[in-house]
Amino acid sequence: MSGMPRTIATTTDVEVAELLDFVRHRHRFILITRRADGSPQASPVTGGVDDAGRLVIASYPERAKVRNARTTPQVSVVVLSDEWDGPWVQVDGTCEVIDVPEAVDGLVEYFRAISGEHPDWEEYRQAMIDQGKSLLRITATSWGPVATGGFPARLA
Repeated sequence: MSGMPRTIATTTDVEVAELLDFVRHRHRFILITRRADGSPQASPVTGGVDDAGRLVIASYPERAKVRNARTTPQVSVVVLSDEWDGPWVQVDGTCEVIDVPEAVDGLVEYFRAISGEHPDWEEYRQAMIDQGKSLLRITATSWGPVATGGFPARLA
């Protein structure tokens, strides 16, 4: 076959520090929780990594993902790159759901991990309480290799 060289799919096994370094710079997550009947429920979310190395996602208590994670804390997160065909990884873990006001400090860490400093932290904290936000905090228990899409090597 002629034309452009084919991109070969790759997988790279990583240790936890490398995993968190990979995730820290990516904020496009697909959170997969389990419904009451055991079927998967997927949600595209914005995520980050907190100071303790947990994946963090902000949401609202009435959302299905939050209800599901409270009932069945085993979740999976697919962390995508900004470029659709960039590297990605699946992280499996245990999710804690924390509600305001207890969640406020964690929500500050969540914001910092994604957007840096806020111009008015007092205003942000109050907004989180007023909105009744929840924080999903996921401790990674296992993860796949960092992967890239492409052709299988046999088609190179």
